[in-house]
Amino acid sequence: MTVTGSRVFDVLVDVVIALILLWIVMIVALAVIRPKGVVLRDAMRILPDLLRLIRRLSADRSQPRGVRVRLGLLMVYLALPIDLVPDFIPVLGYADDAIIVAWVLRSIVRRVGIDAVRDQWPGSDAGFETVRRICRLT
Repeated sequence: MTVTGSRVFDVLVDVVIALILLWIVMIVALAVIRPKGVVLRDAMRILPDLLRLIRRLSADRSQPRGVRVRLGLLMVYLALPIDLVPDFIPVLGYADDAIIVAWVLRSIVRRVGIDAVRDQWPGSDAGFETVRRICRLT
């Protein structure tokens, strides 16, 4: 290996190590902020309504383009078989999806307001209250 090739290899190793460390930090952060017990169960119960909500909001042309783009990226992430945390890891495997959905919905509510999200909600009032609780919406 030449001197230049050795430097490139060292940089690649450093990048891989940094990515692994970043992933470990993210796993620890998810373990700390993950939804607890009943909240996670409630999130799984309303999942079909949440998916319909995301689809409806992303198809609504009256929503700002940035909102629709975020929702589209969220749908792609949820559809991909690769997750930030593999689903076979107990509790955290599914919690990462719930956290990302909550984070995106919070950002959307900040942008368009809770009423715009409520108008598109396909489920029951109790289900929407669960969404509000999970996403910590006022």
